[in-house]
Amino acid sequence: MDTAPDMIRRYFALAGQPDKDAYFALFADDAVVEDEGRSHRGIQAIREWRRDTPLVSYEITDVEDSPAGTVVTATISGDFPGSPFAGLRFRFEDYDDAQIRKLRIAP
Repeated sequence: MDTAPDMIRRYFALAGQPDKDAYFALFADDAVVEDEGRSHRGIQAIREWRRDTPLVSYEITDVEDSPAGTVVTATISGDFPGSPFAGLRFRFEDYDDAQIRKLRIAP
């Protein structure tokens, strides 16, 4: 994870924490998160998407920068069926040091 940009390191540090306000502050008001083929547009939709998400821990297994964005592959573990789940890919397509504007999550 040392090779990941600062914003991405902050994302993974906060994503598994109970204080979700700090997590949501990472996203632009008009951000888009695509997860399991569903698109969540805007901060309110992202809040609803995360509302019932169990807390998980992340083990980063790969970070790859490309013209299409930064792709992070991770294993997630937590209190959910199928834990741990390896190979989940997070494609940060549009982000900078201040906010995430587009994130795609897929196996």
